Amino acid sequence: MLRRLLVCALSALFFAAAVPHAAAPAAAQEKKEPKAEEKPKKKEEQPKPARLDKDNPTADQVAETVVLVYGSRAGLAQIRRTGVERGRITRTGQDGSPEEITYERTFKRGETYEKDKIRFDQSLASLKYSLILSDGHVTGILRGTPFTPKQEDVTSLMTDRAHGIEALLRYKESGATVKYNGKESQKGLDLWVLELADKEQHSTRYYVSAKTGRILWLEYEEEGTKYRRTFHDYRVVQGTLVPYRSVLYAGDRQVEESQVLTVTFGVKTDDSVFTAESASAQE
Repeated sequence: MLRRLLVCALSALFFAAAVPHAAAPAAAQEKKEPKAEEKPKKKEEQPKPARLDKDNPTADQVAETVVLVYGSRAGLAQIRRTGVERGRITRTGQDGSPEEITYERTFKRGETYEKDKIRFDQSLASLKYSLILSDGHVTGILRGTPFTPKQEDVTSLMTDRAHGIEALLRYKESGATVKYNGKESQKGLDLWVLELADKEQHSTRYYVSAKTGRILWLEYEEEGTKYRRTFHDYRVVQGTLVPYRSVLYAGDRQVEESQVLTVTFGVKTDDSVFTAESASAQE
């Protein structure tokens, strides 16, 4: 009897000792394989920007290439917030006689494109007067007295804004839209043709070098006349690209040539510069 009890006790001890060793591999296996719901989730991959196809780019790709080449959106916004440009303009009259104007153009970016401020001082022979663009209105100052400027002067100032390089560089800020009109080859140059329409429905067609991303010329139409402005002598100014010479054609006739002499960005400029009182003080 005692022998049977001893055998049973030993058997129980053996079983108790054996069970943990048998369960250990299963427990280890459970630790190695976390539950499905506990597995870390993969991060969603951000879609990569579409690669630029030079033969068939999108309108935004062309426009953004131009912005980048001219100094990048952030760079232009910071560096060209204010500036002073000096130069001369030669205009050709209907009789073919030239008229030379020296000018100083001071500008300051507003909170929006429409709130930009511009002061354009120009001297023609012995006559000197200023045009001031502020709050969307143009005022003239002659010998210290405000006057209503000639419509052709107002049109010239506003046309440069609506149909200029700056209009494309700031197309997103101004709410304009761009459309890609295909690729052309002219005089051995590969060109992207980009059309911009602003909120006032002014339309400008830009011819951009597919090789350099620079605007070589632009075209637009006003009152039935087709205009073309070409850009030359590009230079780097404070990390941004500036054409120092441009020529304007009405049809096949050259009507204006502009030459930049000096340009400086980041000049401290108070809003009082763009008031009639300030312009009068300069007379």
